[in-house]
Amino acid sequence: MGEVAGIPENVLSEEGLPKVMAWIEAHFGGTVVSCTRQARWRPLYYVDVARNGETIGLVVRGDRIDSVLLFPLEHEMRIQSLMHAHGISVPKVHGWIDDPRCYIMDRVGGIFGFDKETPEQRRAVMRDYMKLLADLHALPVQSFKDAGIAHADDSAEAHLIGARLMEDVQYRSTKQRPDPFLEFVLAWLRRNPPKNVPREAVVTWDSGQFHQQDGRFLAMIDLELGHIGDPMMDLAAFRMRDTVLHYGDIAQFYADYEEFSGRPVDLDAIKRHHLFFTLSNALAFHVSLAAPTPDSDYMTNQQWVNETNLFALEALAEILDLELAPVEMPEPEVTQAAIPFEHIVRNLTRIETGEVYSQHQIRILFRLARHLQRWDEVGRAMEQATFDDVEALTGTRPRDWQDSEKMLEDFVLADDGTHDQQLIQLFNRKLRRAQSLNGPVGSAMARHNPIQRFDGGARI
Repeated sequence: MGEVAGIPENVLSEEGLPKVMAWIEAHFGGTVVSCTRQARWRPLYYVDVARNGETIGLVVRGDRIDSVLLFPLEHEMRIQSLMHAHGISVPKVHGWIDDPRCYIMDRVGGIFGFDKETPEQRRAVMRDYMKLLADLHALPVQSFKDAGIAHADDSAEAHLIGARLMEDVQYRSTKQRPDPFLEFVLAWLRRNPPKNVPREAVVTWDSGQFHQQDGRFLAMIDLELGHIGDPMMDLAAFRMRDTVLHYGDIAQFYADYEEFSGRPVDLDAIKRHHLFFTLSNALAFHVSLAAPTPDSDYMTNQQWVNETNLFALEALAEILDLELAPVEMPEPEVTQAAIPFEHIVRNLTRIETGEVYSQHQIRILFRLARHLQRWDEVGRAMEQATFDDVEALTGTRPRDWQDSEKMLEDFVLADDGTHDQQLIQLFNRKLRRAQSLNGPVGSAMARHNPIQRFDGGARI
């Protein structure tokens, strides 16, 4: 089956950078002239090396530090190296370092997603990407299996191995508190799994991540979920990322894939894979939200989970042909904490550190303060509205929010699908309340960006 990971010791940090820089200089025979941490939640550094009058751009990639990786970092490096060796456009890997744990790769130019590209340029990039996915899925899988890349023991279950591992490794083994919506969708998927179609291919799973430059595709990046699974998985996951990167008409991309692969897409399988992958943030960041580490980007994780839970709800409603009812939000309350909250939010906008990563840390605190400010305005009213819903469903009113979550999860786990439609509407209200608590009304953190529908209808 291959490797699964936990949160390792020895993670990449500022303290370990001198060892990394020494390794790079010895390996490349040059001098490190700059090293900059990416302003994100995962340790990743951009390094420039001067050698013989040229500058070599590298990336140092480390383990996640606030959630359990599905596969070890070594696995990610290995599948990337194998893809590169087979001619797939991914950054070349130069080596592994044990202490601190990281690997070194080429830095890809261009940008992630799209900026000022014309519709024609976007179309050209996405057509190239569909060709790359078709080429990836055509690779012989045995050499990847022989190298220890994760796969199902029975190839007929290639479509399930990733989902099973993600649920067990990132959620079941770390579960800290009830999560009724996650349990509801997982239970629905167990009752309605993807059809058992014998397909097996090397997949990225978390698809849609690449760099391009002026309408020219450069390389695929971020392969931490890559393994051997169902190729239809790669036609599902990038639907979520489209809500912010705006790739274009996904139905057209499926037609491109059919052209390049010579095989029809399995839309029913894609729908099921899409539904499961909408849960990937809730599964991966369950423990990060229940017990965040000091380095955790709490609000990014929460916003991702809130948003992708809504994606899951909308996907399920489309599959079941249900219309989701509008949700009424309460009017803000002015409490004694309103002035202090406004004061801290305003002052966090005034801090200028002059350093990209430190400024990113201030941004994390600013978003957290705005979330707490919003909760102070409407959180209590929303909590009572959810208690009303749980009481109407179970006949008993929760004592507090912990009791409410446990009562709702217990109901979901005991149900056999009889109350699916009632629960979907309840979760629609509950999830939209949660999304609105991310920040002020109209802010990017609180705004929901629906996914392109499979039936071509208007986004919900």
